[in-house]
Amino acid sequence: MGTLAALLKKHTLWVGFLAVLLPLLVMLGVQFVWLARLEQVSAIAQKVTHNNYLEAIGTEVQFYYRSTAERALNIPATLFVQKRLDEVAMFWKKKPVEGVRRLFLVDFTRDPYGNYLVFDADRAELYAFPASDEALAIIVACTPWQVLSYRHGVAQSPAVRVDERNPEFRLILNPITDDASHVVGVAGMVLDEGFFKTQILPAVIKKALPVFFPGGGADAMGVTVRDATGHLVVAKGEEPGEGDDARDPPATARFPFVLTDWTMSLRGPGTTPEQGARANFAFNVTLSVLLAGVLMSGIALALRAANRAVRLSEMKSDFVSNVSHELRTPLASIRVFAELLRLGRVQSSEKIQEYGEYIEAESRRLSRLIDNILDFARIESGRKEYRFVPTDLRDVVDGTLRTFEAHLRHSGFRVAFEGIDGALPPAEIDQDAIGQALHNLLDNAVKYSGDSKEIEVRLGREGDELVVSVRDHGIGIARAEQQKIFDRFHRVGTGLVHEVKGSGLGLSIVQHIVQVHGGRIVVESEPGKGSTFSIRLPLGRRATGGAASAEVASAGPAGAGSRSEG
Repeated sequence: MGTLAALLKKHTLWVGFLAVLLPLLVMLGVQFVWLARLEQVSAIAQKVTHNNYLEAIGTEVQFYYRSTAERALNIPATLFVQKRLDEVAMFWKKKPVEGVRRLFLVDFTRDPYGNYLVFDADRAELYAFPASDEALAIIVACTPWQVLSYRHGVAQSPAVRVDERNPEFRLILNPITDDASHVVGVAGMVLDEGFFKTQILPAVIKKALPVFFPGGGADAMGVTVRDATGHLVVAKGEEPGEGDDARDPPATARFPFVLTDWTMSLRGPGTTPEQGARANFAFNVTLSVLLAGVLMSGIALALRAANRAVRLSEMKSDFVSNVSHELRTPLASIRVFAELLRLGRVQSSEKIQEYGEYIEAESRRLSRLIDNILDFARIESGRKEYRFVPTDLRDVVDGTLRTFEAHLRHSGFRVAFEGIDGALPPAEIDQDAIGQALHNLLDNAVKYSGDSKEIEVRLGREGDELVVSVRDHGIGIARAEQQKIFDRFHRVGTGLVHEVKGSGLGLSIVQHIVQVHGGRIVVESEPGKGSTFSIRLPLGRRATGGAASAEVASAGPAGAGSRSEG
């Protein structure tokens, strides 16, 4: 249980990330299933919408012709019985009927075989039907009623009927019966297909489209009507090409009342309902994934910022702990040597001088550590100031080595200094700052030399640069760590870092000082073979304070090593 708690505490941010990620993945899975179901339902709904639209067209056509027939053909039986059929002609004259080619009457009261009369709209009268194909079609359609009338049969639920046995003459018939349900006549009309094609059908199509496909969708729909022979009668929208019906079958239906052998077709804007639903599904899934990606990116950035804050907090905690150790060590040495002197336990002048040197060296070490901390604070706040004066760099190196000599001797280190013969050209530098940078490099070399007690310091000139190098033969630095060692508070994550304490600011301050002088800090290192840090300062120009990036030159492959800035 304790192990699990420790693991959770150590990976709190990852646990939080998974706590957000898992519900999001579940939500995306549920949404995917819902969208897949919605795709199926949408395809069915679109099919139903297409079929309902075609049904609405058929209903509108049926309503038009049925209402027209009932208004024009509903003739009272008394007009047949009382021989007043001229009044029918007057009625048709006053209320013209659109969409019909011919109006006619068949009177069974005068002639048991039927008296066939045609309405003349110009003269507003009825006249005998001349022999023609049209007359023959009317006679054939009315024959069942003529037989029923001849036999004095009773008509069962007489109503408007449609006869389309002859496609050239489509008829609507209304049998007229008396009070005894005997057929006394027939009123009928011959439909005008031309009027239907040019007037009725386009108007019905245009009226119904916005109702079923609002928001501009009506303009993209394609509607076609074909007659019994397959000939195109009406086309709204782009006519489908050859083979389109096989790849993209449209919704089809037939007219329910008249023209029942004609076929209506409805095609979407280049896609089937299934394709449209699939496109909507893909769009919604893509949008969901993108939104989830944006959300996850935001969460990742927030967790990354939190992780950095936690790491920074940990590094600051380590910094406080390490600085406390760094401060305690020289203070302890100063206290011990001072106490020995105070108690008079040291009698020889040589020992007194030696202890005094130790106290002075540890005091300088303590001052350097405090200076590092204060300088870091000034650098962070932008208040660090430098005084550039022409200086012999050899004097700065010699002075730094002298102040460091006691500490090196006390730690058992030997420093080999190598310089060029002759005078060096003066460089415009801040003596204290460069001395501090060199001091930090020497301090690092001491800390991470391991069992080796040899440190080499080299001063020279390479082209237009003065170079100060500090080389140790210690543990070295892995290639992956060589850029990070200049970050503030950074400490290399291997075993030795827990044994060697440091503030984590030394190399960060060195890099800042060198960059302000217009130079660069170069590190060459290989794990197990030591490291060389080189300060390269320009000659012949005044430092601009520009920040040149630290350059890293690896002398070998990355490997297991440990290094941290002190």
